[in-house]
Order: sequence, then C-alpha cells, then structure tokens
Amino acid sequence: MLPRHQPASPHRPCPALNPPAPSDSIARFSPTPVPRIRHHVNPLRVQFLETGAEPVALPAAGDVEVELGCADALFLFERAPARPRVSFVGVEIREELVRDVNERAAAAGLANLRAVFANANTELDTLFADGRLARVYVNFPDPWFKRRHRKRRVMNADLARAIHRKLAPAGELFFQSDIFDLALDAMAVIEASGRFENVRGPWSFLVDNPYGARSLREVRCEEKGMRIWRMLYRRVDGEAGAPGEEESAAEGVDE
Repeated sequence: MLPRHQPASPHRPCPALNPPAPSDSIARFSPTPVPRIRHHVNPLRVQFLETGAEPVALPAAGDVEVELGCADALFLFERAPARPRVSFVGVEIREELVRDVNERAAAAGLANLRAVFANANTELDTLFADGRLARVYVNFPDPWFKRRHRKRRVMNADLARAIHRKLAPAGELFFQSDIFDLALDAMAVIEASGRFENVRGPWSFLVDNPYGARSLREVRCEEKGMRIWRMLYRRVDGEAGAPGEEESAAEGVDE
C-alpha cells in the first residue's frame, strides 16, 4: 500500500507552493561561528555503539521531550523558552555539537534544555526510564543513500521498540525528512511495528509541522520551497511486530 501524497520522484524533494519567510531563531540560537564538525557519522562503528552515556538526570515530574540526532538543536531551542516546565533533551552522536548546544543553552538561560553525547540506536535504555518521555522527534536524519549503507539509517525495528518503551501512554513520535524514500522507509518500519497509531491514518503523511518549532534543515528546505515529508504517531499498547522487521543494529555493525 502506497502512502498518501506520493511525489513524482522518490529521491528528490518536491517544491512547495508558498515557502515561508526565514526564521529569526537562526540568528538568536544558531552557533556563531558554526563549529567545524563531520556532517555524517556512522552510528554502527564500534567506537560509537557504546559512548559511555549515563542516565539523564530529570525532574521527578513534568514532560520530557527528546530529539534524536539533534545536531545544532534549533528545533529544541525554539520550543524550550515558552515551556519552562518541560525538559528538552537532544541526543547527538557528534560530541562537538553536544558541547556547543550546551554552551548556547547556558548562554540563553535555558535550564530546561541540554544535549547528551550518546548513540540513539543503542543507548536509549541507558538514558531514559521506560514510560518517561512525552514526545520523541526525529528531524531530517542522515539519508545514507547507498544500498550498502542503508543499515545505518536511524529508524529501524530496534529503535521503534525502544521508543515505544520510553514513551508514556499516548506519547508522540514525530518524524520528518525532505527525502521521500527515507521517510517511506521509516514509515514502513513504524507501521510494521504494531506499536504506534498514525494520527492521519495508516500510511499517511502530515501536511504541516504541528509543534511551532523548526530544525535548521527544515528552515532551509522551506526557504528553498522543498517538500517535506512528515508523520506523527502515538504510542499504543502492543508488542507483536509484523514479520520481516529490519535487522537490529547489533547485526549490522561496521568494523
């Protein structure tokens, strides 16, 4: 079954009709100067499977929202100021970005926002207690276009199960990408897991971002009029996944 709103090409973003004006959040919250970092890091390299991450210290009460692969965390910086009672955590595998996000959060006086150095695919159980998260965001993950590299894509069956464990009842999972086949691949994994309900109906994309915050990649895509493929799921009770779920990260280690 094909999802609704299929584009003409599965590999190239489609133009939007009315791109919005640029966000001033880039000037307020983006690093200056931008730190020199690697754009792509293989999460299956042995040295990244266990980063030494520790449990994230969180308040006893209050919602927790987590962005997996937060990069510069502009999305979280846009959400955090108006929600001081919500804890925002970015999980990032590039340590230089983690330091930069934490320095900028401290400079902005955002005590409710932090980044942690960890592998989202293998260390969620270390970072968070089961049922503790209100929302999980996956914004524009690395596409890993080459077929032999697709096992490195962040959304796989193991991650879907881990996110389900960490989310509170009816907690939300939001995914977006400007690459249709990457979004479709992620949708297939989530739909097959049997653990989430698509708020728009099975195999359906959202038209808009409902969270009032945008990642830097999202801002750039919208400025260029590029189509973005978004999906929103809610956690439901369920344990049985469909046959043929993707291989686990442990089975796909890159030496």
